[in-house]
Amino acid sequence: MIRADSFTFDNSYALELEGFYAPWKGESVPDPQIVMLNRDLAEELGLDPDELANEDGAAILAGSEAPEGAAPLAQVYAGHQFGGFSPRLGDGRALLVGELIDRHGVRRDLHLKGSGRTPFSRGGDGKAVLGPVLREYLIGEAMHALGVPTTRALAAVTTGERILRQDGPEPGAVLARVANSHLRVGTFEFFSARGETEKVRRLADYAIRRHFPELDEDDHRYLQMFRKVRDRQAALVAQWMSVGFVHGVMNTDNMTISGETIDYGPCAFMDGYDPAAVFSSIDHRGRYAYGNQAAIAQWNLARFVETLLPLIDPNDIDHAIEVATEEVEAFGPVYQRAWLERMSAKLGVDRPEEGDRDLVEELLGVVHAHDVDFTSLFRRLGEAARGDPRPTRALFVDPTTLDAWLGTWLERLVREPGTVGARADAMDRVNPVYIPRNHKVEEALDAATASDLEPFERLLTVIERPFERRAGLEAYEVRAPESFGPYRTFCGT
Repeated sequence: MIRADSFTFDNSYALELEGFYAPWKGESVPDPQIVMLNRDLAEELGLDPDELANEDGAAILAGSEAPEGAAPLAQVYAGHQFGGFSPRLGDGRALLVGELIDRHGVRRDLHLKGSGRTPFSRGGDGKAVLGPVLREYLIGEAMHALGVPTTRALAAVTTGERILRQDGPEPGAVLARVANSHLRVGTFEFFSARGETEKVRRLADYAIRRHFPELDEDDHRYLQMFRKVRDRQAALVAQWMSVGFVHGVMNTDNMTISGETIDYGPCAFMDGYDPAAVFSSIDHRGRYAYGNQAAIAQWNLARFVETLLPLIDPNDIDHAIEVATEEVEAFGPVYQRAWLERMSAKLGVDRPEEGDRDLVEELLGVVHAHDVDFTSLFRRLGEAARGDPRPTRALFVDPTTLDAWLGTWLERLVREPGTVGARADAMDRVNPVYIPRNHKVEEALDAATASDLEPFERLLTVIERPFERRAGLEAYEVRAPESFGPYRTFCGT
């Protein structure tokens, strides 16, 4: 049994933002069973993982039952999807169960995906299936282990249903996930597009109280809030770029105010470095390609600040546009600084010098020209820093194309403080050995949908410690074989 006091909810969104959601309940399912439970995260949230693992816990995490103190609701939002505006989206197959204050005093949303139809389902069945649910569980935990701000999976729960999808019936599932909030750019767009300025103000004030309380008394708090969101997004995308991550669906309803990565549908990590890398089956023109992610983030932020214009200067819209435009244009330099800091760290450089950007860009040019594995290259550079360039050179069909760059970089590394060995150790702390390799992800998901969770569980244990090379895991270090072919992902969750 789940004790009545097991969940200590403090549901600020439900209490403070009436009219911004529809109160709702998850659908009953015939046989909820927990297939994956993040016990460490449960404890961080102040929950008892043993209680969650029982029959009552499975029903709660599937959405069939609401625990005491919950205020389940479907949030409303709009969004620009592939550049086109959809004025009414919302949680079509998701519920915000409530908010928990974790052991660190941080407010966290408990959110379900796949819990059934809501008023915002737009003709969909409101369900999810096991493969995509496990994909989000896996990629979110990989991002967390890599140090990238992200939603996290608390549990994956099968429902006992068979859900009809394009390839036939698949096992139904629900993902229970946790985030600092699910406020999105699209949440602001929904009310702005309807001309409901006071609701935009209420939402902005709520976002400030929740995420930026230091701005609460600031006379220019709405512009300051935008700056903070901008800077968080610049830092986030720089982190994506530094680990070769392609989000795949950077619509405005998938950009959070908290600066967390959200919604792992058609996402993937690159093997060979390629700015044009696209994995989403519906991104036919490459709008959300790896190399476009910073530009799209800036575009999304422009849509965000447009919703705030009446708040930035209620008396002079032209002035509001002028200052907002300046702040959006500042995204470029903010992002470039964040990107260079991340990429320089991957090369063992902490103290910036003129020419560091050229050093990074020259390397990426060589890597792209020779289709070299992005993750393996940077990890092996640590060995080159220690005096053995052979593992790095082995990645190239013609390693002489790298030699001149290696010489320049090693000379640059000597000018950094500390020993070269210390610099190499620092590189190993930011350059992962393991990422969720696409072929390994698909292998694990295929097995899981056939009721074999062992490959998934093994992959999860690998990516949870990405910076530590371990014996026997060599197969998880290498890129997909040629026979794997072009990789395509889908908006499954």
